[in-house]
Amino acid sequence: MNGPARNRILRSSLLCAALACTTFPAVGQTGADNLDEYYRFPFSVGAGYRSLQGLSGFASVFTISEVGAELRAPLPFAPTLQPLLAAGTVSWLEAGSTGTGQFDHNEWFASLGLAFSTRFTRNFELGVEGSGGLTQAYYQNLSPGSAVGDLGVIADAAIRIGLIPSYNVSVDVRPGMRWARTLGTLDEFDGLSFGLGFSISYRFGQDPDSATALIRALKLSTGKLPPVFSAMQSYYSTKPFATIMLSNEEKSDISDIEISFFQPGYMDAPTPVATLDSIPAKGSVNVGLLAAFNQEVFRTEGATPLAGELTVRYRYRGRPVEQRFPLSYDLLDRTAIVWDDDRKVGAFITPADSALRNYASYIRQNLSAEILPQLNGPLQTAAQIYTALGSLGLIYQADPSSPFVTVQADTLALDSVSLGRSTLVRGTGDCDDLTVLYASLLESVGIETGFITVPGHIYPAFNTKLAARDYRDLYPDRSMTVVLNDELWIPIEITMVGRQTFLEAWRKGAELWRLYETDATKRAFNRTADAQATYRPVALRESDLGLQYGSKGDLTAVYRREFTTLSDSALSDLAAATAKSGDKKDWNNLGMAYARYGRLKDAETSFQRALRIDPAFTSSQVNLGNLAYMQKNYRKAINAYQAATKTLESQGKGSSLSAQMVFVNISMAYNALSDFNGARGAYEKAASINPERVRDFSYLASVGASTSESGRAAEQSDRILFLSDE
Repeated sequence: MNGPARNRILRSSLLCAALACTTFPAVGQTGADNLDEYYRFPFSVGAGYRSLQGLSGFASVFTISEVGAELRAPLPFAPTLQPLLAAGTVSWLEAGSTGTGQFDHNEWFASLGLAFSTRFTRNFELGVEGSGGLTQAYYQNLSPGSAVGDLGVIADAAIRIGLIPSYNVSVDVRPGMRWARTLGTLDEFDGLSFGLGFSISYRFGQDPDSATALIRALKLSTGKLPPVFSAMQSYYSTKPFATIMLSNEEKSDISDIEISFFQPGYMDAPTPVATLDSIPAKGSVNVGLLAAFNQEVFRTEGATPLAGELTVRYRYRGRPVEQRFPLSYDLLDRTAIVWDDDRKVGAFITPADSALRNYASYIRQNLSAEILPQLNGPLQTAAQIYTALGSLGLIYQADPSSPFVTVQADTLALDSVSLGRSTLVRGTGDCDDLTVLYASLLESVGIETGFITVPGHIYPAFNTKLAARDYRDLYPDRSMTVVLNDELWIPIEITMVGRQTFLEAWRKGAELWRLYETDATKRAFNRTADAQATYRPVALRESDLGLQYGSKGDLTAVYRREFTTLSDSALSDLAAATAKSGDKKDWNNLGMAYARYGRLKDAETSFQRALRIDPAFTSSQVNLGNLAYMQKNYRKAINAYQAATKTLESQGKGSSLSAQMVFVNISMAYNALSDFNGARGAYEKAASINPERVRDFSYLASVGASTSESGRAAEQSDRILFLSDE
């Protein structure tokens, strides 16, 4: 068999054997979307053999064989592109020669090139490559007694079929073409040749599928995790309860990072924590831990050790990777708190607590007959709830283990705040417990609350919804209120419940607020709504506390004594000042104050004193009509109102604000008599003066037309308008 035939058979056998004996795993079986990136290697060295067959330009038939070595280094940013350096020797033997032929010779070569190679499965890749370089040929037999050399150039192009039994070893079948040209005079071997060969390469680096490579890229650094507070359950879903540090220990970046946290038994699903584009090689990042706990956290007692799991998914070298880290911490029950942020107390104020709502409803129902329509509603309700709590036997008791004065000064000290329902059952509480209970009860009936902190103390306040200029509608002393956003708030020293009257608790609360007026940094006022925007209230199951609230008669008697004390204090100084001045306006204002507190006889006397000073003083005329209205003598009220309108018209004030208010009162009186035509006519007169000012009373123009409007009229019927000045 001649040399060319033998070479053809050899090439065919090598190729067929390689393809027949190799199985190609399914694409993506490793889980990597980018196999080139995943199986990248820093560099490889290899050795190979190739048989060449001249296609043109050769004077006779030669057996051509090449033995060489190769260094290949993929680009770090594009592992499919691989610069290469090759070197070796090519042996040329004339057919039948044993190395003594005239043109038998050897060529040494070195070349540089670039390959493109892509991997289809873990064990198979395909590529193309090209290179160019120099050759040095040595002809030992051409000139007797001496060797003749010639310098030349070569260019190679090949296809590479890579079979990869393991990450570090590659067996390649390489069909290709070579073009050669001498730079000297021996051009007999210039031309094109075809070659088929194979090589074995060793690839440095670590197999990402090996056991040792399963050591993950990320390292978790946490230190000791702080405890988790059950009462902050809703807070942790958007604000971190701890910060951890993730470090990339590898020499390559990781990307597409998704972090989640899961606590079995206390979460319904993992909580997404963060999404990051990348962490650079040897870099680190701090991540805040979020946790969407479920209601189970409220059923723990004391400190419960927990072990959660942090899951980090990312891409490393083109492959999706998942790492899991255990996280240990303590879960503290729903009473635990640290005072690093006073607003946290908002989480303990629970207006939706069915037990508290039931109790507040009981108080309001039993004292509904004591409500005065002209006196501020929130003030009366707050006084009723304060009285009821005292009647129930609730008292202040300092926390012996962690008094507020101590834990407030140490923002890391652990304190305990009881929920309102627990304090109500126990019958005692410290300042934060009582603040939470009182604010919860007020909020449950729709009264906006807040809480004040001063050194060593916390106590509640509530919003009267009155404008700052109307402070006299509450109490003659302006300093008894706190102004916030032009609204009057009343502070209550709730620790005095059961020991002092509502008035004394009010007075003490205002005094504490004023005490730090010159150093406002020592006092703080937080609206409950603002606090709960960050620290939402804990969720509770509906339950009946089973308390015995006492008798309606006893509660009513205690409240009447409380209210008498309040009204006496509010009216006594004003009455003395009015008697001293003798001014008709002062007598009129005193009468209005008496009316607000339900002292209608005293109010009537005051209005009549004003009219004795000036019989044409329309404000007192109208206000006497209002007293008749409050006593449901609507005809008498209308007569008084109509007399006042005539007086105003005679004074040229028929279109004044006072006249408009009188027309509204007339309309309300007609409405109370079910004379809807009369009510509509009087309202239209009021609206003709200034429709914007009487928009809240627009129902008077259509009362009787529908049930819903009649219901609204019933709700509005006590809003009779008093005139302080004509």
